[in-house]
Amino acid sequence: MTAKLPSPVVLENDVVRLEPLTLAHVPDLFAAGGGDPEVWRWMPARPGTEEELREVAAGLIADDRHVPLAVVARESGRAVGWTAYCDVPGFDESIEIGWTWYGRAVWRTAVNTNCKVLLIDHAFDELGYNRVMLKTDGLNTRSQDAIRRIGGVHEGTLRRHRRRPDGTWRDTAVFGILQEEWPAHRARLTG
Repeated sequence: MTAKLPSPVVLENDVVRLEPLTLAHVPDLFAAGGGDPEVWRWMPARPGTEEELREVAAGLIADDRHVPLAVVARESGRAVGWTAYCDVPGFDESIEIGWTWYGRAVWRTAVNTNCKVLLIDHAFDELGYNRVMLKTDGLNTRSQDAIRRIGGVHEGTLRRHRRRPDGTWRDTAVFGILQEEWPAHRARLTG
């Protein structure tokens, strides 16, 4: 049986609130990092204006292979990035967490860890998935380190997986977390 993508959902804890991404989030998102080339360096889009960010968000919202969520910092009440559940064709009971970006102001804070705990808990405990996949550009060592820190196991690299916005080929590092591995990682991250 292949599990289905979840319905849009609200997930929250003391640090972040994940809520369905809407175009109303775009002004906060642009202020957080919409025009920052370093934020978008490894992403499949490079919006430089608020209108370009709105177009990227609209495309993601309309894509039925993704369930995008705005990441709202509880302290400020403002959107500071987004993330998404993504379909993983060919993998039974697997879901991907991807399309994730955050404004630089929340890099190296508790935001990413709290987002991932909420998303992975929901995927395993509420949706019944067996495996969570995370992928990143093979050159994006900061993201790879963050994925390893939450418990992701490097499963391999897809060579020349897709084109980057600049036309060069991207090798994609693939990581996975299995349902039975998650409780120990969760305890470490939340302890």
